[in-house]
Amino acid sequence: MQEMKEQKQGFQWGTLILSALAFLCAGVLVQRYVFGLGAMTNMSDGRGWGLWISFDLYCGVALAAGGFTLAALVHVFNQEKYHPVVRPAILTAFLGYLLVVLALLVDLGQPWYIWRMIFNPNIHSPLYEVGWCVMLYTAVLALELSPAVFERLHWRIPLKIIGMIQIPLIIVGIVISTGHQNSLGSMLLIMTHSIDPLWYTPIIPALYFVSAMAVGPAMVIFEGTLSGAVFGHKISQDIFTGLGRIVSGILVVYLIMRLADMAVAGHFGMIIHSYPQNIYWLIEIIGGVVLPIILFNIPKIQQSKKGMFIAALLYIVLGLSFNRFIMSSVWLQIRPGYTYFPSWQEFAVSIGLVAWALMMFQIAMRLLPIAGHHGEEEAKPEHAAPEATPAS
Repeated sequence: MQEMKEQKQGFQWGTLILSALAFLCAGVLVQRYVFGLGAMTNMSDGRGWGLWISFDLYCGVALAAGGFTLAALVHVFNQEKYHPVVRPAILTAFLGYLLVVLALLVDLGQPWYIWRMIFNPNIHSPLYEVGWCVMLYTAVLALELSPAVFERLHWRIPLKIIGMIQIPLIIVGIVISTGHQNSLGSMLLIMTHSIDPLWYTPIIPALYFVSAMAVGPAMVIFEGTLSGAVFGHKISQDIFTGLGRIVSGILVVYLIMRLADMAVAGHFGMIIHSYPQNIYWLIEIIGGVVLPIILFNIPKIQQSKKGMFIAALLYIVLGLSFNRFIMSSVWLQIRPGYTYFPSWQEFAVSIGLVAWALMMFQIAMRLLPIAGHHGEEEAKPEHAAPEATPAS
């Protein structure tokens, strides 16, 4: 009883902290829309973009990749054992894309004109394709998540309609999301002389796609572990082990691509001589790619939720987020005469948007049948004896 009381108290403190960060973000957003970007950011004409694009867009879109990865595993490759984690993955992806949409609306100078993109196509611009992908995939994710809402409201007819179009909807979502991961890399191809050679390569779009495939299962392990700790939802360790194997397999392909590309470009010498870039590169590759591959294949780690969580976290933080943040921010050159470091308001917006997403995740998990599928198979054993009916 005492343990439950302590857990509840800890959860309330977590909610309080998230609420404070979320409302601080709301206050800063009021300042942004009343007084403009210049009043609360350190951005200037010397840099293409700031913290919001690097963190909220480039990292946020990748971390939302669990939706298309898990949907493809279950509905395309018929890996039914992962069915219990599909809805949480889609919820995470949906909230991730909402975060991206909000960040774009904050970053754009005149966001109220964003609708003009629809009627003024610029098919030669990667940004045009990114805009359409964000818009369409957010709508697709909302439709994929809608059965949970319809089940909660007991709306049978809309539920049947979504069920009829579920497979085409999932296929469309996979196509749009994979295209979006590629296009984010394509945006960086035009920055030939702005990104450090240790990261710049003509195959950036392919690397972004493969890394997003890996982060999908890793995010499910991350989210599933936290969900189990906070809400008590149970996920089979076999699911975590299988997802870890998938992540490690994809990461092996990703590592081979990175090293082969460096060999072709003749950049291996930079790992020794290009300081301090080489330190960042070694942290990313060893800490965020090689180490997770090793951990995901150690039998003792495979049987430990904590071990799987740490391995997934290493890739999410060091392997993917670190890579995308470095490419789109740290080594992105600034024009001579300009400097840039984010203001506290820019940090407040990014952190606050994540806080809003976590609070919405909490609410959805409590109100909707999202995690009801987690323990579905465990709650109904195959050979369970039928319940005795009471005597009339």
